[in-house]
Order: sequence, then C-alpha cells, then structure tokens
Amino acid sequence: MKEKKSLLRQCALTKETKQANELIRFVLSPDNMIVPDIDAKADARGVWISLSKQAVAEAVKKNIFAHSLKQKVNVSEDLVQLVHLRLEKRLLGSLGLARKAGQLTIGGAKVRSSIEKTGIIALISAKDGAQDGKNKMIGMAKAKSEQNSFIQIDFLNSKQLSLALGQENVIHGALINGAAAKSAVERAKRLAQYNK
Repeated sequence: MKEKKSLLRQCALTKETKQANELIRFVLSPDNMIVPDIDAKADARGVWISLSKQAVAEAVKKNIFAHSLKQKVNVSEDLVQLVHLRLEKRLLGSLGLARKAGQLTIGGAKVRSSIEKTGIIALISAKDGAQDGKNKMIGMAKAKSEQNSFIQIDFLNSKQLSLALGQENVIHGALINGAAAKSAVERAKRLAQYNK
C-alpha cells in the first residue's frame, strides 16, 4: 500500500474523499461476488469503502456495491468477517517476512534485548498471554522509547503468531526498524483501524 498512500479515493458509502490507505477496495470476482482487494492491485473496477467494520456492514445493508457498479452483484453475508480475515492473513504473512529479514525477534529475553540495544518500532504481545508479562514488556518499551514511538500489536493470539513465525508458544515479539518491519506495522495499523 505504500504507493497508494498519496492517492485520494472516495468512499462509496459516505462520499468522503480520503487517502487510499484509509479505505478498503472491493472488486467483482468472475463469479459475480464482491470480494475485498486488500492490496488494491486487482485489475478490475473497484468500489472503495472506509476502512471499518461498521462502514462495510452498512455498505452491504444499503446495497452500495450494486449501486456503485451499476449491476447486480452477489454479496456474502460474512463479508465483514472475510475482510477481517484477509487483513489478518496479510499481517501474519508480513510478520513472517519481517522475521526472515531479521527484523522481528521473538521470546522474552530477545525482545528485552532488542528494546535495550536497538530500539523497536512495534511490540507484539499475544492476546492470550499473561497480562503481567505483557505489562512488564510495555513498561520497559515505554521507558526506552522516545515519546512512546512504537505501536503495540496485541490482537493476535499465540497460536496465530506461532504458525506465522514457525515457532511454538510465541507470546512476545518485537519489530526493529527495516522495510519488512515497517510493512508489518502498516498492515497492523490497517487491521486495528478496521476493527475499531
């Protein structure tokens, strides 16, 4: 989405003009289904909707997709959840790429070391991890970070993180500065915005 940031698009639901990264694009599949085009790269006419569950749900309810495309379309009852799953899948994939690029560390000791030595751009905590351990990591990261200049990714569970990162029982992780890590941060921000 980096190249899309400067593009302005109009939300078909609200008619507001926003940055493309504040919207989600939908396209028509060959079988006439509305599907999310998470990376906005599909070679098809698209419908842009504000990046939120409520906006997507309202667009479905008000038949915005058919109106915008000026034709009958099929819309899945679980489109809101499908968007969530696709955003989550992209985030998990980008975390895996960041790990391969050496820009993601996992495990309590390694995360603490990253916070102390190199600084981090994101702190990852499994949502099903112990709150006490998460609080300690957050406190340490805040103490070392200038103006709390890191984000917290705390909406994935340990099983999801473990599968994405090829390790068992992943509870803590940290992203350090680099292109792959920044991409993961942007995907995390999009997922968090969608779920607000």
